[in-house]
Amino acid sequence: MAWLVTRACYTAPMSLAEIPQLAKLSTEEKLQLVEDLWDSIAASPQDLPVSEAEQRLLEERWAAHRQNPDTALTLEEFKQQLAQRL
Repeated sequence: MAWLVTRACYTAPMSLAEIPQLAKLSTEEKLQLVEDLWDSIAASPQDLPVSEAEQRLLEERWAAHRQNPDTALTLEEFKQQLAQRL
Protein backbone atom coordinates (compact mmCIF):
# COMPACT_ATOMS: atom_id res chain seq x y z
CA MET A 1 0.00 0.00 0.00
CA ALA A 2 1.37 3.40 -0.96
CA TRP A 3 1.31 6.16 1.61
CA LEU A 4 0.74 9.81 0.84
CA VAL A 5 2.51 12.60 2.69
CA THR A 6 0.40 15.73 3.10
CA ARG A 7 1.60 18.53 5.35
CA ALA A 8 3.15 16.42 8.09
CA CYS A 9 0.27 13.95 7.97
CA TYR A 10 0.61 10.42 6.66
CA THR A 11 -2.48 8.89 5.13
CA ALA A 12 -3.23 5.75 3.18
CA PRO A 13 -5.09 6.22 -0.11
CA MET A 14 -8.74 5.32 0.23
CA SER A 15 -10.98 3.41 -2.16
CA LEU A 16 -14.62 2.36 -2.25
CA ALA A 17 -13.56 -1.23 -1.69
CA GLU A 18 -12.20 -0.23 1.72
CA ILE A 19 -15.56 1.20 2.82
CA PRO A 20 -18.21 -1.31 1.73
CA GLN A 21 -21.01 0.76 3.30
CA LEU A 22 -20.55 3.32 0.54
CA ALA A 23 -21.47 0.79 -2.14
CA LYS A 24 -24.83 0.31 -0.41
CA LEU A 25 -25.76 4.00 -0.64
CA SER A 26 -28.31 5.11 -3.22
CA THR A 27 -27.16 7.36 -6.03
CA GLU A 28 -28.82 10.31 -4.29
CA GLU A 29 -27.00 9.53 -1.05
CA LYS A 30 -23.68 9.18 -2.89
CA LEU A 31 -24.20 12.53 -4.58
CA GLN A 32 -24.97 14.12 -1.22
CA LEU A 33 -21.79 12.60 0.22
CA VAL A 34 -19.75 13.96 -2.69
CA GLU A 35 -21.28 17.40 -2.15
CA ASP A 36 -20.52 17.25 1.58
CA LEU A 37 -16.94 16.16 0.91
CA TRP A 38 -16.46 18.92 -1.66
CA ASP A 39 -17.86 21.51 0.75
CA SER A 40 -15.45 20.36 3.45
CA ILE A 41 -12.53 20.72 1.02
CA ALA A 42 -13.71 24.13 -0.20
CA ALA A 43 -13.94 25.37 3.39
CA SER A 44 -10.13 25.21 3.63
CA PRO A 45 -8.75 26.31 0.25
CA GLN A 46 -5.40 27.10 1.85
CA ASP A 47 -4.93 23.36 2.35
CA LEU A 48 -5.19 22.57 -1.37
CA PRO A 49 -1.79 21.86 -2.88
CA VAL A 50 -0.65 23.89 -5.89
CA SER A 51 2.08 22.25 -7.94
CA GLU A 52 5.05 24.21 -9.25
CA ALA A 53 3.71 23.77 -12.80
CA GLU A 54 0.31 25.17 -11.78
CA GLN A 55 1.98 28.08 -9.98
CA ARG A 56 4.06 28.89 -13.10
CA LEU A 57 0.95 28.74 -15.28
CA LEU A 58 -0.90 31.11 -12.95
CA GLU A 59 2.04 33.52 -12.97
CA GLU A 60 2.26 33.39 -16.78
CA ARG A 61 -1.45 34.07 -17.17
CA TRP A 62 -1.36 36.93 -14.65
CA ALA A 63 1.62 38.48 -16.47
CA ALA A 64 -0.19 38.16 -19.83
CA HIS A 65 -3.28 39.80 -18.35
CA ARG A 66 -1.26 42.65 -16.87
CA GLN A 67 0.38 43.27 -20.25
CA ASN A 68 -2.96 43.40 -22.06
CA PRO A 69 -5.88 43.78 -19.62
CA ASP A 70 -8.26 44.77 -22.42
CA THR A 71 -8.48 41.13 -23.51
CA ALA A 72 -10.27 40.18 -20.28
CA LEU A 73 -14.02 39.59 -20.35
CA THR A 74 -16.54 40.89 -17.88
CA LEU A 75 -18.70 38.30 -16.19
CA GLU A 76 -21.62 39.29 -18.42
CA GLU A 77 -19.50 38.97 -21.58
CA PHE A 78 -18.31 35.56 -20.44
CA LYS A 79 -21.88 34.41 -19.76
CA GLN A 80 -22.99 35.60 -23.20
CA GLN A 81 -20.16 33.76 -24.96
CA LEU A 82 -20.83 30.63 -22.94
CA ALA A 83 -24.56 30.75 -23.74
CA GLN A 84 -23.76 31.05 -27.45
CA ARG A 85 -21.63 27.91 -27.30
CA LEU A 86 -24.27 25.85 -25.52
